[in-house]
Amino acid sequence: MRFLPLRARRLGLPRRAVSQILLTQLAIAAGVLVLATGLFLAPLSAQLDDQAMRRALAIAQSTAADPDLAADLLRSGPTADTPVQAAAERIRSATGAEYVVVLDLNGIRRSHPSPDRIGLPVSTDPGDALAGRDVMEIDEGTLGRSARGKVPLVAADGEIVGAVSVGIAYDSVRDRLLGAIPGLLAYAGGALSAGALAAYLLSRRIHRQTRDLAFSDIAGLLAEREAMLHSVREGVIALDQDDRVRLVNDEAARLLGLTPDAAHTLTGRPLDEVLGPGRTSDVLAGRVTGRDLLTVQGPRVLVANRMPTADGGAVATLRDRTEVEHLSRELDSTKGLIDALRAQDHEHANRLHTLLGLLELGLHEEAVEFVNEVAGVHRTTAEQVTEKVHDPLLAALLVGKATVAAERGVPLRLAPAAFLPDRLVDPGGLVTILGNLVDNALDAAAGSAAPLVEVDLRAEGRTAVLRVRDSGPGIPAARREEIFTEGWSTKQPEAHRERGLGLALVRRLAERQGGSARAGGAADGGAEFSVVLPEALR
Repeated sequence: MRFLPLRARRLGLPRRAVSQILLTQLAIAAGVLVLATGLFLAPLSAQLDDQAMRRALAIAQSTAADPDLAADLLRSGPTADTPVQAAAERIRSATGAEYVVVLDLNGIRRSHPSPDRIGLPVSTDPGDALAGRDVMEIDEGTLGRSARGKVPLVAADGEIVGAVSVGIAYDSVRDRLLGAIPGLLAYAGGALSAGALAAYLLSRRIHRQTRDLAFSDIAGLLAEREAMLHSVREGVIALDQDDRVRLVNDEAARLLGLTPDAAHTLTGRPLDEVLGPGRTSDVLAGRVTGRDLLTVQGPRVLVANRMPTADGGAVATLRDRTEVEHLSRELDSTKGLIDALRAQDHEHANRLHTLLGLLELGLHEEAVEFVNEVAGVHRTTAEQVTEKVHDPLLAALLVGKATVAAERGVPLRLAPAAFLPDRLVDPGGLVTILGNLVDNALDAAAGSAAPLVEVDLRAEGRTAVLRVRDSGPGIPAARREEIFTEGWSTKQPEAHRERGLGLALVRRLAERQGGSARAGGAADGGAEFSVVLPEALR
């Protein structure tokens, strides 16, 4: 049983990833709305204050623009029954201002909403207005806090004779601000509801995709996935729906000839760009379908399987079959030699019976001649090979193939001008190439009217040139490149191996040494294979 950390249990946090994501999204949405509301209300309050002060200033300017007001101020005294008081109250009632106060140069009120305050000094400093400057402010006075506008009162001769002060009750500004809050909260609530719905729908989708796993479970699965992929002894390549590389584990990098450092930089790159065009890319990308598909990558024979994923991508697995293929070819060679030995044993028994009969009949000279003839055939073949081919591995291969060919009724001979010195850099590679070509040539020539296989080995400087001709049906010109493709074969596969790899290996081995392998037509209508290996001799 798994326990949550104490902190998570104390805070009541949900364990499921989808619930945590939903709560996080709701918290983010609510926080953003609170922040946005605060950021909106702060400038709104300042804007309303500015509007109230400008309105008060405009009323004061309109009042001071009356030419009779300055004259009435100079003719009357500070009493409540003057034309100044009447004009100020008329303007206050018409504009809805809290007060309209006219004052003289000494700061004495000549008008006021409360008549008993007429003749008293104003509560705030009128210096700026009496000096000829317009004033906008929010200040505290005898009627409370208000947004104020003050302007100088100018007589007809241009002299300042007083000032006009207009106030807008600050309670009305606050009421406008508070009146805007319900509408703002309604919009915020609607936005929060839409965000909550979107968060819920998104959390449901995440719930389906994560299969209701906790974050700790997802992290554990990722860690286990990385450990498993990079420790398994099977190559794994993950591709997306556009055949771009998602993942290459260490074994796949080794099998494909990629360095471990380079494998980590392949994510997002197209498969054809990573591996280049060829059968391996076609198999991994799904352009060639089937199970246990064989492909050759560099010197390795690989078995590939591809499994599509739900998102349109695929996961391909690779297994190294190089050693198995080599063992299969050795088994084929061993089987051929066993068949040849069995045939020779049968033939040897016949020859011994013949020799015994000659001796019993007293034909001693004929018996000696018969033994010399039988021994000379094998000795001549070995001598002819070793005389032209000085490398022991190649010579042994040709002698063995000649024996197998003789039992199959196909003469195997060396070209008259063939000659190869014992200076090969990689005799094992040339043995593989020659063995595959001779085997194919024997199969092709076995059913012809005049069967024959001819091998030509030559050294041109440090370059080795190999040609194998057969008397078989030949290869159409249109298919002479196709036969080097992995998996291509005209033969039925045997139980222990796959067909269609021999010629592909021949070309890969030749190209790995900077050489080439080509197929053509022989002069007598059969096929001729040519392999050129630069720098093959010391």
